[in-house]
Amino acid sequence: MAEENSKDSPFFEEIIKKTKTGITFPKTLRDLLFEDEEDIFFRLIVPEEKDKIILEFLSKEQAEKLTEEFKAKPKKFPTKPKQKQSVKTGKSIGYSPSWGEYFVYDFDAKDKVQPILESAFYKFAEKPLNLEDAMGRVKYALVSFLTSTKTENAKLYFTIEKFLLDIVEKFDLPNLLDWIFEKIIPSIESKFLYELALLELIESSLKFKRWEKAEIYIFHVLKNIDSYTDSELYNIMNSFNQLIRKVKYVERSDKIDILLKEKLLEYGEGIEDIDYKIQIIEFLEDLNYIELAYDLAKKIQLSLAPESMKIEEVRKLVRRLHKAPITENKPQSSIDFDEE
Repeated sequence: MAEENSKDSPFFEEIIKKTKTGITFPKTLRDLLFEDEEDIFFRLIVPEEKDKIILEFLSKEQAEKLTEEFKAKPKKFPTKPKQKQSVKTGKSIGYSPSWGEYFVYDFDAKDKVQPILESAFYKFAEKPLNLEDAMGRVKYALVSFLTSTKTENAKLYFTIEKFLLDIVEKFDLPNLLDWIFEKIIPSIESKFLYELALLELIESSLKFKRWEKAEIYIFHVLKNIDSYTDSELYNIMNSFNQLIRKVKYVERSDKIDILLKEKLLEYGEGIEDIDYKIQIIEFLEDLNYIELAYDLAKKIQLSLAPESMKIEEVRKLVRRLHKAPITENKPQSSIDFDEE
């Protein structure tokens, strides 16, 4: 028993650590095993399990013989796998999907669409961007969950648009606005969501100062407003209100101003309801079209009978506009709103 214990006991034992320059024998062991003047040869073996390094002492003759054998039968040593290039994703840079903004309106396939959009989001976040891969996932979500119900499909399209507009803003990809307008907007078969989708597109295009695109989107919103019947004045006013809110506080091109001024004046002079006329004047005022708002308010004031219940409200409006600074002149327009 004592003999067994003696065999199991190592001649030398110590904990060492690999450094940047490699592994060094402890000085105590070097002093015990090696003479400074003589060459020492080892056979180095690493088993398949890679759980140990074995060094076998060799004489000079043995080392030379094995060296010749290795040369005669060259062995391909394994190489360290190359590390994949670090890819920055939305997770690593702090971005994440804004689900509450995308799913404004609930629809049946929501739970199936969300994980697809999540994977697409982080594909858009990768650097370098593989746009084809990212957009492929978006397209898959668009075509895979369409139903025979127009309302369900419209909600799906609107969700995808909201998702892509967030991608545009977070990852600076304004060229996606064209794709949204060409591929998503025409497919929305809900008058309300079609208009809402255009309004979202207007807001994003103005943020990126893409004036020409915003002009086109505004033109289509105004065409949608024109498609309402005379009995739908409430919807018309609501649409104007939503449009004004999108463009009120941002820089606009001259052509955008032309579109808005002419269409607001058309309705302001064409409708009979005084309350709606006043609302149109306030829209003009919100956009700083003070001279046009004043002229329209003055016309309404002169058309009202002295005993009208609205006369004092209109007078106050005229006085307020009269004191406001004039900030614009009305340019001529060549826009044809009857164009198909």
